[in-house]
Formats: sequence, C-alpha cells, structure tokens
Amino acid sequence: MNNLQNASMTEQELREKINQVFSIYDIQHADGNIYFFGTPKEDIRIIFQKLWPLLSEKGFQFTIKYDLGEHILIASPFSPAKERRWINYVLAIATIFTTMIVGSLLFGGHPDISPADVMKGLPFTIAIMTVLGSHEAGHYIVAKKHGMQTSLPYFIPFPNLIGTMGAVIKHRGPIPNRKALFDVGISGPLIGLFVSIVVTIIGLLQGPVDQTSEFFKIQLSSPILFEFITRFIPLNKELISYPIAFAGWVGMLVTALNMIPAGQLDGGHVLRAMVGEKAKEVSRVIPFILISLGFYVTYILNRDGFIWVLWGIFLSFFAAAGHPKPLDDDMPLGKGRMALGVITFILGLLCFTLVPFQVG
Repeated sequence: MNNLQNASMTEQELREKINQVFSIYDIQHADGNIYFFGTPKEDIRIIFQKLWPLLSEKGFQFTIKYDLGEHILIASPFSPAKERRWINYVLAIATIFTTMIVGSLLFGGHPDISPADVMKGLPFTIAIMTVLGSHEAGHYIVAKKHGMQTSLPYFIPFPNLIGTMGAVIKHRGPIPNRKALFDVGISGPLIGLFVSIVVTIIGLLQGPVDQTSEFFKIQLSSPILFEFITRFIPLNKELISYPIAFAGWVGMLVTALNMIPAGQLDGGHVLRAMVGEKAKEVSRVIPFILISLGFYVTYILNRDGFIWVLWGIFLSFFAAAGHPKPLDDDMPLGKGRMALGVITFILGLLCFTLVPFQVG
C-alpha cells in the first residue's frame, strides 16, 4: 500500500512540475515509463533546460517526442549508482601521503632517514591537492547543478615527480543538452586555472628553498602565463626550488593537457558543445598531431618530447571511442558561451610549453 501511495505521489509531483511548461491532457504507463501527452507551452529547448534538474531530483530522466500529431514527454526512472565512497576517501588519503613524501623532498627534508621529515611536505600537499581538487570540484558542482549524475573525485596516488597522477570524476547517465556539456566541460579548467594562478603567486612570494635530493635534478619550462606572473614576482632560482609555485605550474600543465580539443578531455567536451558533430574530425586528427609533435621535439630539436607521444597515443583510444551525444543536441550555446569557449582555449594555449620538463 505504501509503495502505491509513493508511486502515486511521485506521479502527481511530476505532473505538477511538467504542467508548468507542458500542458498535460493524458497520462499512460508502459514498461516502467510514464508517458505524458500534452502541448508544449514553451520552446522544447527551454522545457529541457527547466525540467531536467527538477525531474532528475525525483530520479527521472526524460525525452520529448512528436508522434502522430502528438507531443509526448516520456519520463524514465533511473537508479543512481551506489557510490562506494570509501574508495574515494582511501585514494585521497593515499594521495595525501604520496604527495607529502614528494613535498618533503622539495622542502629539503629526508623522509628516508628521518620519517618525521614527511611533515615538511604538508604545504606542498595542501597546494597540489587544492589545485587538482578545485578542477574536479568545478566539474562536480556544475554537473549537479544541471541534474547530472556524477561521482566524487578519485585522486590517483603515484610515485612520480608530484606524487600523484591527478584526479578524475565519473559521469553517469545522459547529458541533458549542449549547454550542460559546455558548462561541465569548461568549469574544471577555469576554476582549476584560477586556483593555480593564486597558488603560483603565493609560492613565488614565499621564495626558494634549498634542496639536496637528486630526484629534482630536472629542468622545467615555464608557459607564457607563468612567465607573465614572474615579471611581477621574479624567480631567484630554478622553478623547482619554489615548491608551492611548482604546484601552480603543475595546475597550468594540467589545464593545457585537459584543454586539448579531443576525445573525453575537457577541451573535447567544450569543442563538441560548440561545434556539434564536427568536433569528431578535430578529435581524430589531434592524436596524430601530438605524436608528430613528440617526434619532432625528440629527433629534430633533440629534446624530451615523450610526453606528447604518450599523450597522443592515449588520446587515440579516447578519440576512437567517440563522444556521448546530448539528449537535446540542437540547443544553441549563445554568443556568451561561444566567446567564453574561445577565451578558455586561448588560456589553455597560454599554459602550453613545447617541452614542459627535461631530465638532466
């Protein structure tokens, strides 16, 4: 009896929300779906924009069809995937530990001799986790705003130059429209880059530290945006000697890599939202351009271009997988979003360096 009451209550709630923009004259049920027959009160694109987050809160996704002279809004229930959040927490804690070890070395500590020295790496951990976390938080918050199903960030601990391979989030379910695709794709790079700039400035103001570890005998190339900041706060030593600013540099590199317009990268999402299916052609070509660039840097310039070969191979698989199509793929972005997209791609270029790092 309670289940019937709950189902009836849900249908009534849906009807009240849908009636605001879609005048209902009949309701039918089939295969677990609810079919609302009616007349749109507004443009279909506006209906999608208004109803998607409201129905998503009730556990429904929907499509609108025009069949045999009738408009039909089909509401389909979906069950959000059960989140095993303990995995997110465990990975975050592990990443805090691995980045603190690297941070300890950056600040001149010797955690291999004195385990207590690992605490010296805490400032670097806070900086790098903030830079990477803000990027994913941007995606998460905006996706939720658009009624999309998404996970908490998964940080990836890894024994490398920064102690992590970054962080990712999982999107589940359909993308409601092109505006949602654009907003989710662009939010991470913009927020992450803003935080990276702030972290860079803080790090440069703190000044350099003395390092003794051979692990950091590496040359870093600064992107144009980083160089612009150093015109106001000059470097007195190598960039790697500024641990907090180095975290900001990493954030800029992450922005440059993510804004490459291919596959499932943020740049791929943004371009797909801006130009539609034409983005496929760009996405197919980009991996070959990156691999060619890597070989050019390696064999013509005699520098380390392996990162571009690796990234090109990585993207070739993502480009082949294609891009999910939004349910409403006809909704125009508007001049404001198109301009913001162009600006963000330019910012990505300002974070690009031909040879980000060179060992030795």
